[in-house]
Amino acid sequence: MQWVAPSEKDAATTTLEDRLWAAADQLRANSGLTSAQYSTPVLGLIFLRFAEARFATCRADLEKSGASGRRASSRIDDPGAYHAQGVVYLTPNARFDQLLGLPEGSNVGQKINEAMTDIEKHNPQLAGVLPRTYQIFNSTLLKELLKKVSEIPETLEYDAFGRIYEYFLGEFARTEGQKGGEFFTPSAIVRLLVEIIEPFHGRLLDLASGSGGMFVQSARFVQAHKKNPSSELAIHGQEKVGATVALSRMNLAVHGLEGDIREANSYYDDEHEATGNFDFVLANPPFNVNAVDKDRLKDAVGKGRRYPFGLPRTDNANFLWIQLFYSALNKKGRAGFVMANSASDARASEQEIRKQLIESHAVDVMIAVGPNMFYTVTLPCTLWFLDRGKGKTPRADTVLFIDARHIYRQIDRAHRDWTDAQIGFLANNVRLYRSEELDFTLGGDEAKAKLIEIFSPSPARAGEGGGEGKTKYRDVPGLCKVATIKDIEAQGWSLNPGRYVGVAPGEAISDEDFKEQLEELNEELEKLNAEARELEQTIASNVTELLA
Repeated sequence: MQWVAPSEKDAATTTLEDRLWAAADQLRANSGLTSAQYSTPVLGLIFLRFAEARFATCRADLEKSGASGRRASSRIDDPGAYHAQGVVYLTPNARFDQLLGLPEGSNVGQKINEAMTDIEKHNPQLAGVLPRTYQIFNSTLLKELLKKVSEIPETLEYDAFGRIYEYFLGEFARTEGQKGGEFFTPSAIVRLLVEIIEPFHGRLLDLASGSGGMFVQSARFVQAHKKNPSSELAIHGQEKVGATVALSRMNLAVHGLEGDIREANSYYDDEHEATGNFDFVLANPPFNVNAVDKDRLKDAVGKGRRYPFGLPRTDNANFLWIQLFYSALNKKGRAGFVMANSASDARASEQEIRKQLIESHAVDVMIAVGPNMFYTVTLPCTLWFLDRGKGKTPRADTVLFIDARHIYRQIDRAHRDWTDAQIGFLANNVRLYRSEELDFTLGGDEAKAKLIEIFSPSPARAGEGGGEGKTKYRDVPGLCKVATIKDIEAQGWSLNPGRYVGVAPGEAISDEDFKEQLEELNEELEKLNAEARELEQTIASNVTELLA
């Protein structure tokens, strides 16, 4: 199925985010600093502007309460009164307006560093999080940056502050190239993951948490359904890079959230005692990582442990990640994560692990995603969805495959995303399969109309859509197919949606599809060659021992 939404690029150029980014990037270009040096301090200033807006509102409320004779007046300068409202307490020297008004000749970098230190001192939840590298900027540049960030109105809704922070995260990810992909997952991908696992209430884990986008979108999902994310979600994360942990905790704070995010290598470290203890898992782990020390993992292998299906013999961590996500779920837990296409068809020991996973009845939905959805890589990927509670439902022996490679909006020549309507349509395709109540909170009337067009049978052409009759799930060539475990076994335990969904009547395989298939085959060939080299070394070593 093809659904290419019109680009909204021109309409977006006048947004506040775009204007702020253009100004900040121009300042960077004239500073001699790299994007990596520049990014975290700029995000720190956006955080400070947000913190001051919430602080000022809370302080005004406390003053009003004091004027009416209540005890609150004595708490105007009490950090605890602000913390109780989820607000960062700011001393006078740490307030944005104070820094903006520093006289000419002041050492602005030193003053901002001191402000950040002061904030951490009075707000323990931010200890070690805020940047203190402002001395690398000259005072003139910092004054200009402060002026630009001050253009964010204090009256802006809190969620809009968060969107500005995320916009800058995304743009820095784009400019930092491959390194940017380590901490940022495009929001369209994350929103689809969230819409499908539906994290209404419970414990949420991301073992490759990056800058925290999975947590933020989960909170937005809860908020969109008229609930308070802080009381509905318990956020837990692990991230290998300390600087990225700080980005994540700052991102949470900008959105008025708190979470237990720890610096750890998730292959070896289980900081949250995750096995069987989480309602939801979301992640975008690094693909095809090699050189994991499997000797350190041996004690975590086996039923009821972190790697319940065994360790892959190949030097590739994809099926380590997949098992970590599976094993962290409780008996009714759901997971949604991004994975390299090669994992869906990998052979040998990886195929055996995938077989066990399928036979556990936990694999729920597989979605093929087209190229150019990420800032740093052009290759397509697959979204995996697990549901540990599925085994006791009519879906126990089936998996839904969706091909979303031809559903997208072209942002520019090199990048794509999904519109709200496209995300809502895909998520409700899954809800139809699960026999759940449809939810058009995201995507609204446009998503609903497309779903009715595709899934409502027409009396004239039964089972071919058309917009009449009851909307219910059916297989649609080129879009979706429900396969049984026997079907999947017949396909060599493949979880590649393309093997099942097929092509819509009248559609031919496009040049892009051919290129995509060729890239996937080349990736598989490289993996098989690597396995062959490993096997060759093992045989040579065994022969040497026998002849010794």
